Amino acid sequence: MDSLITAAALALAGGDPLGALDRVALREDPPALALRGIAMAQLGDLDRAKALLRRAARGFGPKEAVARARCVVAEAEIALVSRDLGWPAKALDAARATLEKHDDRLNAAHAGHLKVRRLLLIGRLDEAEDVLAGLDPAPLPPASRAAHELAVAGIAMRRLKTKPARRALEWARHAARRAGIAGLIAEVDSAFLALDTPAARLIASGEQRPVLLEEVEALQASPALLVDSFRYVVRRQEITVSLATRPVLFALARALAEAWPGDVSRARLIAEAFGGRHADESHRARLRVEIGRLRAELRGLADIGATSQGFALAPRQAREVLVLARPIEERHAAVLAFLADGESWASSALALALGTGQRSVQRALEQLGEAGKVQFFGHGRARRWMTPPVAGFTTTLLLPAPLPSG
Repeated sequence: MDSLITAAALALAGGDPLGALDRVALREDPPALALRGIAMAQLGDLDRAKALLRRAARGFGPKEAVARARCVVAEAEIALVSRDLGWPAKALDAARATLEKHDDRLNAAHAGHLKVRRLLLIGRLDEAEDVLAGLDPAPLPPASRAAHELAVAGIAMRRLKTKPARRALEWARHAARRAGIAGLIAEVDSAFLALDTPAARLIASGEQRPVLLEEVEALQASPALLVDSFRYVVRRQEITVSLATRPVLFALARALAEAWPGDVSRARLIAEAFGGRHADESHRARLRVEIGRLRAELRGLADIGATSQGFALAPRQAREVLVLARPIEERHAAVLAFLADGESWASSALALALGTGQRSVQRALEQLGEAGKVQFFGHGRARRWMTPPVAGFTTTLLLPAPLPSG
């Protein structure tokens, strides 16, 4: 490898893409093309970066498997940044195996961190933890160590373990400052901000207030009866009743919990659970059936008593009833939550992350676009959707699986 290539690679490692381009911008050999691609990615021209990396990969000979694998890893990172979650993950696994086989541990670890970040985006925390457990951070240089600790913190935050998350972010901040890369330092600072930004709303006795992630974590061990609108469960400490597949019952449970210690009229319960504007006898009969089913689900946690106006919740062995609600509640709140990271998303990537059909996501995006809440650029398969971050709220850390309809 010649001196210009070495100097360009060192410039990229230090977060100086313009310095790298000064050295290789006019060269067309595969190593230079690869470095130009990485530089263009750092400058934000992702389409040009992908084209350069693919040219470089085609230009490397059959004996240059490591160089081709590095190109694949770089392209995988571009796909992740551009939220192209449909990019073939098996290609990244194969590249990582090649790098490990040839003892390129640094780039193999980078490939592992990319895989963890992708798994985090689509909510597969167990798999992300398994991959991360196989990566040893001790020998990594500062920039890679910061990436490792950011992944550790991301898993911990989604597991509602704020102390390990904060500890990992402290390590990440220290490593990022040692690396001296401004973009990496900003990413760590942004992760810290997520811990200190309201992540949900707490509703109790008719009043509500924003709560931080640490408070959400504390609520999981609270002796209060908690109705969790993120995971669609009713819980008291270790006792949990999931209503994720029973949307009508969950709607009734939340309405009763929000009104506690008062009651809820039958008309309001019918509107909340069934969407009925006018309660007739068939609605009332169905309400009685569903209330009976909810009583059976919540036995041991709470009773539901009839009143002159409707029904009231009576918790057992709990002195208060709390509702944990999303910071923003509307029909397509989950789609907005993913777009709130400020990145541009394809509808196919959103569908994969949400675990739902692409057509359903496209309809949601069209409705949000008509309301002026999101915007798109590009056409056809190149269309990407985005929105500025929602000020004052951390919305992606508590995303649940979507609530089933019907």
